[in-house]
Amino acid sequence: MMVIIAQLSDPHITTGAQGDDSVERLSRGLECVRALDRSPDCVVITGDLADGGRRQEYEAVRSLIADFPVPVHLTTGNHDDPRGLAEVFGGTGVLGGAREARYAVDYPSFTLVALDSHVSGSPGGRLGADQIAWLGEVLARRPDVPAVVCVHHPPVAVGVPYLDGMGMEDAAEFAGVIAGHRNVVRVLAGHVHRAVVADFAGTTLTTAPSTHTQIGFTTGEEIPALYPDPASFLLHLIDGPSAGTHTLPIPSA
Repeated sequence: MMVIIAQLSDPHITTGAQGDDSVERLSRGLECVRALDRSPDCVVITGDLADGGRRQEYEAVRSLIADFPVPVHLTTGNHDDPRGLAEVFGGTGVLGGAREARYAVDYPSFTLVALDSHVSGSPGGRLGADQIAWLGEVLARRPDVPAVVCVHHPPVAVGVPYLDGMGMEDAAEFAGVIAGHRNVVRVLAGHVHRAVVADFAGTTLTTAPSTHTQIGFTTGEEIPALYPDPASFLLHLIDGPSAGTHTLPIPSA
């Protein structure tokens, strides 16, 4: 049976005195997923969940997903605090029962792997040797089952110099593990606030737009412009070793 995974990204939830419409925008995206004629098997939000990494921001995310009808899984981004995320969601199904931001969930028809690319004080990402070795062990457990690997920082250049200057430091090592496991049908990333599709290590990488703000395209060195719309999310349809991805809009009202 076909597996369906919805990918949202970069909600940058802000609450309190500095709050904006980020909570409402993520809520709207989740409602679009809920309205699909077939519910996905799960939803993944690929990082920068909280704009400031504060507990109340994670609690706002928890409130939004508390009654969602399918499992929701989260990854950390550079704006996040992995410890704060684990304090709010550790031990729950959101983190696959784990108490840290790297975890794997063995669904009957696929394996979902979430990685933690957060580096304290840096907009860029790194996985580290221990996590990369752990990823290889996880992917080897079920070699005949499709695997989807989720991480915030894309391990490829997206063609926007400003964004490529804050990518994944150990992308080559990450690629080496992915290339060694042919069951990886998708690598899902965020961070760039744009929809990008790229070849990566023998599979396909997608980055999802932000539910909050979109980053304009430029090949120059300047900082790209930010736009509130059009927001969208990705829907991945996985049928054994084959996979396709749709980009679906999130209406502004």
